[in-house]
Amino acid sequence: MKDTFAVLNQMASAGTIENYALAGAVGAMFYVEPFSTQDIDVLVMTPGEGIVIEGWPVQFLPVTNALEREAYLNAEITNLEGVPVRVVLAEHLVAIMLNVGRLKDLARIQMFCLQDAVKIDLAEDIIQRHGLSEKWTDFKLKFLQ
Repeated sequence: MKDTFAVLNQMASAGTIENYALAGAVGAMFYVEPFSTQDIDVLVMTPGEGIVIEGWPVQFLPVTNALEREAYLNAEITNLEGVPVRVVLAEHLVAIMLNVGRLKDLARIQMFCLQDAVKIDLAEDIIQRHGLSEKWTDFKLKFLQ
């Protein structure tokens, strides 16, 4: 645990995060008898919407539903300039964007479909299994005609 706090302190010193405040069960142990926990909760204020890594703001998004979990577990390793990168399958990206449903997400789905970047049968299987069939039907009527 000590090493984790050393890294958090380094991140604050480097400006990666403005600072942090220990919370949750580990924070509570500074005041009361320790109790069981599986993680360390910290409150952070980051510059902008994410932590900047090598000049890029990076948002860490927790997996919050079965679709995102499936996408996470089935990500494939690809290569970016010699560096391995785990990337969510195009079909899962489409399903996630459909689930979120913002106009920019729907425009991106349209781009995936029009540029043949997605296997429609696989995407439709994922969409159906995650209860998004009605949204998919609506999308196709509005954007793929």
